[in-house]
Amino acid sequence: MKQDIDLTSIIRGLGKALQQVRPYVGLAFFVMLSLMYGFVLLQLNTLSSAPVDETKVTLQASTSPTLNVDPKAAAQLQSLKDNSSNVEALFEQNRTDPFHE
Repeated sequence: MKQDIDLTSIIRGLGKALQQVRPYVGLAFFVMLSLMYGFVLLQLNTLSSAPVDETKVTLQASTSPTLNVDPKAAAQLQSLKDNSSNVEALFEQNRTDPFHE
């Protein structure tokens, strides 16, 4: 049984199928978003509960750069602190409450 298939019959068939599926597009979109959201939550849960390798942590901590303060700048700040009462008050205030605005 050989059937004659032409482009217009395929387009008509797709149009009818689209009309039948159209009421469910919103539901399908909601299901797709829910599946993607669930996948992301599952991946976050998996990655957040992964065991930490202590050797990698120590290696990363040892390769991180240490902060260095220029000795001249430190001496200048210390002399400013010692010579000015306003600056000394600022230093003490920031030392006791660093997040005070």
